[in-house]
Amino acid sequence: MELIINKIEKLTGQIEIPGSKSHTIRAVVIASLANGTSKIINPLFSDDTKAAINGCKALGAKIKQQGNLILIEGFNAKPQEPKEKLDMLNSGTSINMLTSIAALGNFKVTLDGDNSLRKRPLQPLLGALENLGVSAKSINNNNCPPIEIQGPIKGGKTEVDCKSSQYVSSLLISCPLIEKDTEIIVKNLCEIPYIKMTLKWLDDFNIKYENKNLEYFKIYGNQKYNSFEKSIPADWSSAAFPICAAAITQSDVLIKGPDINDTQGDKKIIDYLKKMGADINLEEKGIRVKGKELKGCEIDLNKTPDLLPIMAVVACFAKGETKLTNVAHARIKETDRIKVMHDELKKMNADITELKDGLVIRHKTLKGASLTGHSDHRVVMALSLAGLIAEGKTVIDTAESVSVTYPNYFETMKALGANFGVG
Repeated sequence: MELIINKIEKLTGQIEIPGSKSHTIRAVVIASLANGTSKIINPLFSDDTKAAINGCKALGAKIKQQGNLILIEGFNAKPQEPKEKLDMLNSGTSINMLTSIAALGNFKVTLDGDNSLRKRPLQPLLGALENLGVSAKSINNNNCPPIEIQGPIKGGKTEVDCKSSQYVSSLLISCPLIEKDTEIIVKNLCEIPYIKMTLKWLDDFNIKYENKNLEYFKIYGNQKYNSFEKSIPADWSSAAFPICAAAITQSDVLIKGPDINDTQGDKKIIDYLKKMGADINLEEKGIRVKGKELKGCEIDLNKTPDLLPIMAVVACFAKGETKLTNVAHARIKETDRIKVMHDELKKMNADITELKDGLVIRHKTLKGASLTGHSDHRVVMALSLAGLIAEGKTVIDTAESVSVTYPNYFETMKALGANFGVG
């Protein structure tokens, strides 16, 4: 699918942001591990959450959707042997979380995904699990999916390179359910807010663990998750796109749903934009964004790598120079997002330089162009906003990939006045 965008003057109105992908997947996974039936309210229904749901079903959870609810009867920490390989589609979060869940069983499980997922490195998690008694290998010996897991996890001591927070979160969620205690040493700590999100979920279930500065964990064994009822908060990662759209088009827009007190790291988008001069206020009904002239600055994106694509676009609009730094791990997402955003924005006349761990961008008027979305939902959405401020027409391919996290993104933006068309 191609997305066709034409420049607009202003956006206006208000929109509601869908539920958080990160929270939804954690809720689905923990409900599947729990004893009893759980109710998840206002979850995100997207390709990524579908991958987690289907994987948990294959491992024995009984899951059904009723309107804006997901009802899950868990398998009480005892996954069943699946009849076929688990297809994690394009979901890095799902394959990481389910790898450790599969390792709770005493049987072989194969986990795979699409071509993009097959380029995502999993070796740090596989190596950590092997130290805990699991046979965990990349079938093609390239450290990427498809992978084969043979449990069970036996506990003990392990070490994990935290280029992705998902490796650590995966272990934190599954290890309380084994018989023995587990000690985890974390190296190269990145994406801290997502680890804190996982710990908040553990705290909600009274899971006992020791934590030393997120660099060492001791997780006590013989614990369990009980069934629960929880409402999923709105997704800050998705909210970032209409928030930034309003900021760069000098519009007046109300964004409803996101909770500034939630654990999601991408709420930092508010701080980043304010640092650049944006007029953003938290109102009773939501977040009010009033666009005004933005100024370049230096922003450390280590904790929020998913914001790199959209911040690269904002930087093109901001006066002066913007440096996005300390975010080398953005190269191991759905795509090498540093290279991809450099290459695609360059096609639009951007003054942009690629760094090892980020980008340097100087203000320059963008021009419409034919762009490649690289089947990366965040790249497509970011480039769609570049199209709103670029002279002429912009066309982006693989636009269907937005369904990974924000299925109604096009409709939402059109409701605000974005000139989006599908070709």
